[in-house]
Amino acid sequence: MSLHDEVTKRKTFAIISHPDAGKTTLTESLLLFGKLIRSAGTVKGKKSGKFATSDWMEIEKQRGISVTSSVMNFPYKDFQVNILDTPGHEDFSEDTYRTLTAVDSVVMIIDATKGIEAQTKKLFKVCRMRGIPIFTFINKLDREGREPLELLEEIEEVLDIETYPMNWPVGMGKRFLGVFDRQGKQFIKYNGNEEETTIPYDELDNAEHEELVSQATYKATEDELSLLDEAGDEFSMKSVMSGEQTPVFFGSALAPFGLQTFFDTFITMAPSPAPRKSTEGIIQPDNPDFSGFIFKIQANMNPAHRDRVAFLRVCSGKFERGMTVKLARSNKPIKLSQTQQFVASSRDTVEEAYAGDIIGIYDPNIYRIGDTLIAGKSQFEYDELPQFPPELYKKVTAKNVMKSKQFRKGLEQLVQEGAIQLFKGHRSDSNIIGAVGELQYEVFQHRMKNEYNTDVMLESVGERIPRWLKEEQLDESLYDERNLLVRDREGNPIVLFKNEFSLQWFKDNNPKVELIDLYEVNKYEQTY
Repeated sequence: MSLHDEVTKRKTFAIISHPDAGKTTLTESLLLFGKLIRSAGTVKGKKSGKFATSDWMEIEKQRGISVTSSVMNFPYKDFQVNILDTPGHEDFSEDTYRTLTAVDSVVMIIDATKGIEAQTKKLFKVCRMRGIPIFTFINKLDREGREPLELLEEIEEVLDIETYPMNWPVGMGKRFLGVFDRQGKQFIKYNGNEEETTIPYDELDNAEHEELVSQATYKATEDELSLLDEAGDEFSMKSVMSGEQTPVFFGSALAPFGLQTFFDTFITMAPSPAPRKSTEGIIQPDNPDFSGFIFKIQANMNPAHRDRVAFLRVCSGKFERGMTVKLARSNKPIKLSQTQQFVASSRDTVEEAYAGDIIGIYDPNIYRIGDTLIAGKSQFEYDELPQFPPELYKKVTAKNVMKSKQFRKGLEQLVQEGAIQLFKGHRSDSNIIGAVGELQYEVFQHRMKNEYNTDVMLESVGERIPRWLKEEQLDESLYDERNLLVRDREGNPIVLFKNEFSLQWFKDNNPKVELIDLYEVNKYEQTY
């Protein structure tokens, strides 16, 4: 098979949602289709003893939540599928934002009972900035929820995107009868826990289906369907690919219902790997020279071996195990011999991979998030990944000074993963860690204790507003505890302002000092 054909086969997408919308349940159903698992686990695994296949970290099993981005690779029909299951909890949004740089499309799950929720809105915004095609799955139709037309209206108004319902539900909760598949011109009947029944439109008038079509719920839905056909938006593949229209599917991940039709339709419509921006211009996915970038680093995926794995998105050419590549940042040659593909915590050695694939490479502590790896004579780097400023800050110390070596190692490795950000006191050795939310600190403490055998103490510095400074404008006399002067990992000076009032007071009294807002830099100058 040619390189072009291999690239075209790849479908790499992320699943995003607000917590509890059914993301992990949907992911596991897709793994069932890929014949990777025999039965889906449940995230409420503490009672059943089963855990979600995509949740491998101990704290995820204890809390029943996903706090890391998992990667799953499997063949399905004529395609090679790469799913990235992202953490739904907002405290881990930075990990999710970086993951979204590695995908070609997104499945957005919406809870039919709740509609658009805060985290969905945030993640959608990031997808929109990047122009990623978005496919919507409205979940939990087997429960009483909001009216379908109301949900579509909310998606259009709140997210400012056109919708096109690919199917249309008949009832919900106890009245749920199934869905009209508008593309396949068939009715898919919901039979509770039994297998779905598919009825072509032209057979619905047959006597055997009289009980179904005579129900009031069915008749009311027929009128809605006519309205959609006459007055609804037209389907446009061009608008879908540019992120301006989202195909909407209704179903239930837990039942499960409507998933097979959804996945079969999605996988044929979803885009194959696209060209990528680099410092040398656009790199085509079927360029014969191998290249890729690291979007995630994870330590201790196998606690027994204390390993570090860098997740690499292949962007062009063909990867072969044992090949020598260059780390673009340092021009250092590296032999890639320990390489893996994943289904959550289980891993297989990967011999070859193509543009669109996600592979794990052993990290002997040399990689950084955003690093570009290239083969051949080319010398370029892919667009820098965005770094988002934290919102909460805490001083961290080891409870036991005798564990300082483990403390330093754990701190360094978890910072390199990007889970937290590290800042140093400007004139002291104090360690301050920044995070988007409180749960990140809980995970940090848990992992320091369980993976590095070190108990840590955290002392709150509070919510702070960070602004970066230019070294040549640094005047230490302008700063105190209220406007705390620290340095980031790269040694750049930063002021952590106590609140908006402190920030505004400083600006008014020091108009010549340029304060850099990293979020605005990311928004306008980076990939997003």
